[in-house]
Amino acid sequence: MLLCFAKEALTFDFLIQSYTLVRFILFILVLFLQINHSQAQDSFPRAFRGVWVATVGNIDWPSSKDLSTEQQKKEIINLLDQFKGMNFNAVVFQIRPSADAFYNSKYEPWSFYLSGENDKAPSPYYDPLAFIISETHKRGMEFHAWLNPYRAVVNYMEYRSNPYPLTYEKPEWFINYGKNKYFDPGSPEVRAYTNKVVADIVLNYDIDAIHFDDYFYPYKVNGQSFDDQRSFKAYGESLYPDQLEDWRRSNVNTIIEELHHTIKSIKPWVQFGIIPFGVWRNSSEDQRGSKTQAGQTNYDHLYADILHWMRNGWLDYVLPQAYWRIGHDKVDYKTIVQWWVDNSFGTNLYIGHAMYRLGVKNENLAWNVQHPTQIESQLNFNKSISQVKGSVFFSAKSFRNNPFKINQVFKEKLFQDIVLQPIANKKKKFTPQPVQHARLTKLKNKQHLLEWDIMPEHIEHQAVKFLVYLFDENEAHNINKNSNLIDLTGETSLLFPKKKIKSGQSIMIIAVSKNNDLSSPVNIKI
Repeated sequence: MLLCFAKEALTFDFLIQSYTLVRFILFILVLFLQINHSQAQDSFPRAFRGVWVATVGNIDWPSSKDLSTEQQKKEIINLLDQFKGMNFNAVVFQIRPSADAFYNSKYEPWSFYLSGENDKAPSPYYDPLAFIISETHKRGMEFHAWLNPYRAVVNYMEYRSNPYPLTYEKPEWFINYGKNKYFDPGSPEVRAYTNKVVADIVLNYDIDAIHFDDYFYPYKVNGQSFDDQRSFKAYGESLYPDQLEDWRRSNVNTIIEELHHTIKSIKPWVQFGIIPFGVWRNSSEDQRGSKTQAGQTNYDHLYADILHWMRNGWLDYVLPQAYWRIGHDKVDYKTIVQWWVDNSFGTNLYIGHAMYRLGVKNENLAWNVQHPTQIESQLNFNKSISQVKGSVFFSAKSFRNNPFKINQVFKEKLFQDIVLQPIANKKKKFTPQPVQHARLTKLKNKQHLLEWDIMPEHIEHQAVKFLVYLFDENEAHNINKNSNLIDLTGETSLLFPKKKIKSGQSIMIIAVSKNNDLSSPVNIKI
């Protein structure tokens, strides 16, 4: 009996050990797959390809102030189709050019540039921001909501019916300087108000980013001073009266930190990006600065210490406006880009390009060279630096003009392949579930309809866009090969035209989260 019991005990111990070994092997296998998946994401080709769409002065949209609702929508659709067709993957859309709104704001009036009148809603009514976001996301593109932080009224002396009531209700918040009226950056009430404006947008709209431009304290106007002495005296504390410039920088630092926390506390996946003037400081003023001779700089004139913000992790991306040509004698394009590469502190770095200069006769000859164009030369330089993660071009109007047939150059040479946007939050993973029930249906007109479903998840992990690949028979499924990527879409279906696909090929679908993390792939054999 004891012998039988011993044998049973040995058998039981063996089973336990075997079970433990199997669990260990499975654990190692899962870990291996996770590491491989993570490494695949890390090596996956990505780039930010954006265009600024300016609404101030009707630069880009709407083309005039007297368009109907349908005409405004048509212009948006045409604009998005144009840039989707050129393999751009983001639009940076100006929704608050001053203290006004291209959306249904709780705090600010409808923009004058929308209808020619302050605070006049579209008729028939629609919310331009909600419409533009929806159309942008359908195309798999990101929508970055561009705001001007401190400009309150453009050309404040120009007569307009129904002027902004806030400028009369809170006159102590504003400072007239040059032709414009500005919010006073030194006022704590202004900072609180700005945070409420941003929170309203983040809470109510499905944006991918809040995007602030370079107008913090305004650019210097000859013969004028920015009269913020009242707020300096009231709030300068130990910095008053001798350290005005340090106090101004402190004000901007404070609002950037506050905005970072405001955005992330509501929707952690929404990015916060800044498009600073191209030069932080000249090296003649600070050995940490760039070897440039810019007339004005972020630190010394706009009181924007971008390095401080990046060191503290308040920004998801920085997008300096490198609007000079290669070889400029005072601010060389290559010099300034390399400086930002060396001083981005791990923040996603994109470069802003002066598309508006290309082919303009009164610009330097460098902007009128065609083979290659200045833009091509700049992008080729950027490609040689791995830390440069993308480019944005000012502005959409320049592409409508199509100097030197630059649109074709983008499509055929510069952006010939589709590419996914960079990961926004590199410290976290928001991996979506793979798509479900992927199916291919042959239609009567010999086209094929690819459809798939998605699993409902917490919004951080929800699949919001999809990469669709097409591989030939027996071809390796290499997702790092962008030539196999046939679409980046925000919809859950894709129509293949006649003869686009053939027997033996295979289709791969990868779901993408708001953070641009990838799911596991799903394959369909044709």
